[in-house]
Amino acid sequence: MWHHYQAGNGRPIILLHGIGMSQIAWKPVLPLLSRERRVIAFDTAGFGLTPPLPPGTLPTIPSLVAGLAASLRGLGIDGPVDIVGNSLGGYMALEAAKVGLARSVVAISPAGLWRGHGSLSLKYLFGSMRMATRFFPALTQSSMLIPPLRELFLAVPLSTGSWRMPSEDAIAVAADFGRAKGFRATVENVVPFTGGQNISVPITVAFGRSDWLLGASARHREELPAHTRWLQPKGWGHVPMWKDPEGVARLILEGSA
Repeated sequence: MWHHYQAGNGRPIILLHGIGMSQIAWKPVLPLLSRERRVIAFDTAGFGLTPPLPPGTLPTIPSLVAGLAASLRGLGIDGPVDIVGNSLGGYMALEAAKVGLARSVVAISPAGLWRGHGSLSLKYLFGSMRMATRFFPALTQSSMLIPPLRELFLAVPLSTGSWRMPSEDAIAVAADFGRAKGFRATVENVVPFTGGQNISVPITVAFGRSDWLLGASARHREELPAHTRWLQPKGWGHVPMWKDPEGVARLILEGSA
């Protein structure tokens, strides 16, 4: 069973975070969503408080989705469910739809919609963040306490406006990057998403206009069905939950209605 946070009542919404992060990525929107729905935010295998997949099981997207399915069954959820994902979590949500696990998908800046070897900027930027938090933890934590430095450190991997994040959230995000046991293996096993043209469930894909991490070359549409709704929210970066929690919550509730 993957570690998770749960709140609210009603039809479940599953929240999946991006690479190097944990369920804390959804903290700003959890109170808004849990007013109307049962919300379950997972730590994906190898991140947060969830251990990596068992030895011998590579953290491919299909393997991670299988682990998600097992955790849902452990919570008594057997049928298709509304799944929301950001970055790596968005890729997982699309894969879940492909295998019949999703009732609907809201993918915010999903990974995998590239060709070839993917986004090198994502790999190296997140790798640099991970090194900084691992080898200079005191310096990183001090930087998170100063709004201009917090903005400088997090504007690209998260979003512009990160200076407005609570310092304790910024410190927790940086710590997640540093201790993510599954980071390297997961990065190495992310390949382009394929075979989604026949997905029949509703899909909403949102790439913020200020997402400087995944640009046009990482937003190819041909592997998704024609009915996919594509949005470009103004002001959103790669991880927009702290920048616009109300807008993110509204998108999720509309996309999973």
